Amino acid sequence: MELTLLGTGTPEGLPRPGCPCAACAVSVGTRARAATAVLVDGALLLDLTPGAVLAGARAGHSLAGVRQVLLTHPHDGPAVELPPGLPAAGRVPDGRELAVISGHRVRAVPMDAPGTGYEVTGPDGARLLYLPPGGAPAGWGSPRTEPGGGTTGQRPYDMVLADVLGRPEALARLRASGAVGAATDVIAVHLDHDTPPGPELERRCAAAGARAVPDGTTVLVGEYHAAPDLPRRTLVLGGARSGKSLEAERRLEAFPEVVYVATGGSRDGDAEWAQRVGLHRERRPASWRTEETCDLVPLLAGTGAPLLIDCLALWLTDAMDRAGAWDDEVWAKGGQHELRDRVAELVAAVRATRRRVVLVSNEVGSGVVPATASGRRFRDELGRLNAAVAGECEHVLLAVAGLATVLRQ
Repeated sequence: MELTLLGTGTPEGLPRPGCPCAACAVSVGTRARAATAVLVDGALLLDLTPGAVLAGARAGHSLAGVRQVLLTHPHDGPAVELPPGLPAAGRVPDGRELAVISGHRVRAVPMDAPGTGYEVTGPDGARLLYLPPGGAPAGWGSPRTEPGGGTTGQRPYDMVLADVLGRPEALARLRASGAVGAATDVIAVHLDHDTPPGPELERRCAAAGARAVPDGTTVLVGEYHAAPDLPRRTLVLGGARSGKSLEAERRLEAFPEVVYVATGGSRDGDAEWAQRVGLHRERRPASWRTEETCDLVPLLAGTGAPLLIDCLALWLTDAMDRAGAWDDEVWAKGGQHELRDRVAELVAAVRATRRRVVLVSNEVGSGVVPATASGRRFRDELGRLNAAVAGECEHVLLAVAGLATVLRQ
């Protein structure tokens, strides 16, 4: 199947009319995006948007051969005028199948939000899944039984077009069910101004194992396309409230069964700490599992789901507690060597791990010089720990004011 993406933005388009935000201000030229609409083999149009005929002409395609127009979501505002010669637009009821005269078969996939997804099988047998804005397949979190028997895990889709940045957990569900595999070409559509265009958009898509393409791009379903190279080890550094934890969570939010390793533990009677922990839990996907531990080496040595370790500064606090490293006398008489051994063991585990892991740590070297010897010791040891772990990571980011700067890619 040949697909032409007539638009790749949200229904409002990008830039949004009258919006003064920074993302809209730079969404010009090739970065501008019309509402998402997809032309399949010149015969099937998924979503009818204003200017579809002109968008097709710009991409070198005519809509004169379109035999079926299908809508995926409710369209707010005035009705879109049907261009002359196109068949009436409609939606297929959930679970029903439609045979198009062009030889395509379309099955409506139920969503967990208003809208309909479409599974399209071309005459050549290639399979495409197209999801509406803000939508995820309903009930897909484990291998799904097909009407003829078997599961989606036996044959992943060749291509998926989805709201990757708006609903990353939708991609996680598809991966968990086997509908998205290592060779599935995932393209982000329904792109909004929440993510600035350019390098930031490319980085966010790559973290999800997806890619974004300009409006008017033509792609072939089933054609080999190298998936983004996802690093095994990522370190995210940042100061207090820099956005480092949120950035780390974004690295894995499109993947199922992540193990969130909280090194801070629980603090009885500390209401403020409990509130912080609660806020972190609320924004994490429900499918993630949490482990509260500072015993990181066995986790890194094991196999299984990706790890998100938050954070190394709290791990170091625990390690210094165990080594008695806060006391000058203990530090001088062996605490320093005990702590360095613990750090070396952790760094070696990071080097040897075969799991995908994202680590979070504080960057404290640019702050005020601590007033106490123990405070300065912690600052120095954390700097050494960060440098050692960064040396073993393929990808290192620095979060500042909610923005991520790539230090190593």
